[in-house]
Amino acid sequence: MERKTTKGKRSRAVERKARTAARKAKLPPPAVSVTFRHVDSSDALRAYAERKFAHVGKLLKQPSEAHLILTVDKYRQHGEVTLKSGRLAVTAAEETKDLYAVIDLLADKLGRQLKTHLGKSKTKKVRALSAGEILSAAQSGRPSGD
Repeated sequence: MERKTTKGKRSRAVERKARTAARKAKLPPPAVSVTFRHVDSSDALRAYAERKFAHVGKLLKQPSEAHLILTVDKYRQHGEVTLKSGRLAVTAAEETKDLYAVIDLLADKLGRQLKTHLGKSKTKKVRALSAGEILSAAQSGRPSGD
């Protein structure tokens, strides 16, 4: 009899992770458009925002675009951001006394929102146990289900 030469679970998992990493590396960083209201536009602020939101784009599977609105009213520095990727749209707003701090807070908030959203969608994809797994768990005396 001939044996089939198939790959094991671990090698398939390693290959799957490598393919995922390669796919994510191909994705361009989010296209960030910055709108300044009641403040002069600054290339330094624009570059800082692009660098901060590039980290958020690594969490997504599709190309994305972010629209950042920076507003100054007397002593208040306000920022709003909308990130769109496919069907997903995430928004955040922050207000402090420094525009760089506003950008930092917005990037952190978007990252947290995306992680919770992706965590929720990942938990919906829980796989049911196969018959072999249930039988082997029953024979070994372990409770099945987890």
